[in-house]
Amino acid sequence: MLTWTDFEKIEMRVGTIISAEDFPKAKMPAYQLTIDFGDFGVKRSSAQITKLYEKIDLVGKQVIAVTNFPPKQIANFMSECLVLGVVGDEKEITLLQPDRQVPNGLRIA
Repeated sequence: MLTWTDFEKIEMRVGTIISAEDFPKAKMPAYQLTIDFGDFGVKRSSAQITKLYEKIDLVGKQVIAVTNFPPKQIANFMSECLVLGVVGDEKEITLLQPDRQVPNGLRIA
């Protein structure tokens, strides 16, 4: 079981996607996202969200991500955060996002 102290170590923050690019070298279909987390900086992430989202629709969308994992090498790309989503029956990902615009960098509690 996860303790409350363990949970408090996880930093989930809101950010706005500022770019989305194809990621042809990924093993599974994915996009390379660049996300603005306000005072917490701009981070990049590999996200397997190609089934439900087009790149053009992602720019400007706010998402929730874990921002304090160590960077992870994925093919030739360094992923710096983990964008969160709901995994459907056919492994399609629906992004988690606030239901209204909020300042980038706010922490999820």
